[in-house]
Amino acid sequence: MHSLNRPAGLVAFALLGAVSMLPPGSAQAAESAQGIYVLGNRGPLAGVTPPPGFYFESETYFYQGNLSGNRTFQSGGVVAANVKLDTSATFMTPVWVTPVEILGGNLGFSLTIPFGTPNVSAGAVFFSPRIDRIIAGRERDAVFNVGDIYLASFVGWHSGNFHWSATVLGVVPSGSYETGQLSNISLNRHALDLSGALTYLDPVLGYELSVVPGITFNWINPATQYLTGTEFHLEWSASKYLSQQLSVGVVGYFYDQLTGDGGPGNRIGPFRGQVTAIGGQIGYTFKVGEIPVSTNIRVLREFNATNRFEGTATYLTISAPLWVAPGAAVADAKPTMTNRVVRKF
Repeated sequence: MHSLNRPAGLVAFALLGAVSMLPPGSAQAAESAQGIYVLGNRGPLAGVTPPPGFYFESETYFYQGNLSGNRTFQSGGVVAANVKLDTSATFMTPVWVTPVEILGGNLGFSLTIPFGTPNVSAGAVFFSPRIDRIIAGRERDAVFNVGDIYLASFVGWHSGNFHWSATVLGVVPSGSYETGQLSNISLNRHALDLSGALTYLDPVLGYELSVVPGITFNWINPATQYLTGTEFHLEWSASKYLSQQLSVGVVGYFYDQLTGDGGPGNRIGPFRGQVTAIGGQIGYTFKVGEIPVSTNIRVLREFNATNRFEGTATYLTISAPLWVAPGAAVADAKPTMTNRVVRKF
């Protein structure tokens, strides 16, 4: 490491002092201001597990948000303020629902590979390991890359109009993370997420209600030595089916960081984040030959953000069966409403 000259050293201590004196509500929780669990990715019919078979889902995700005022942000070891985030990403997910039953529920597995470009701009940079000194200028990063790998195992049950499931999700770093870079779709930390989902679907009246609580446990980022705290998330949806093919409804989520951040690389303190979002959704199912294809668009607007980005998240989801076990095909009938074939992770 290069030593700082005297004037630069004085600036460094002054700026670090300014960061340390920011009020508690101004600091950003969770490294990169993001959790490994993408909020809002599970919506209508979240508790419904499809019949045994192989399925595929593609989800396109857009997010625009900002940290205004004197809120600070740390990503890739960079500490910055007045940060704006404009992310576009795609999540590709093959799903295997097995015929194996556990306590009467079907066992399934999924693998999700994300890729995309987080466009991050900062109005002021307090520290950057890229140049090993304190700076006060602006910085902008927009790098396309492959994100961390999501591995999930789930069990799904059904009883009348009720459908529920339990999911264990593990995250493995992809190796694409770059220290000193603001734009990282990879968060470079192992994590474990435990969640449950419950859906009530009335096939006669056409009403659907879903709720998905979960908790995320994070390991330290070895590149930055930053440890993100334990996170709680809750998603929900309420929908009305206007026909067998078309549904509309409201969706939302709530996020609360239960424990503070830590680790020797944490420069912004053990602060916790919180945010709430509400929005709408529209779903439509059509057939390509004999294959039912489900589509869904969700737009959620965040509010009451504390130590978090506040913005708008948009999802476009397309899912379809690749192969369904003989005799287990989802019938094109009102009880299944939209012939939903892939559950959300």
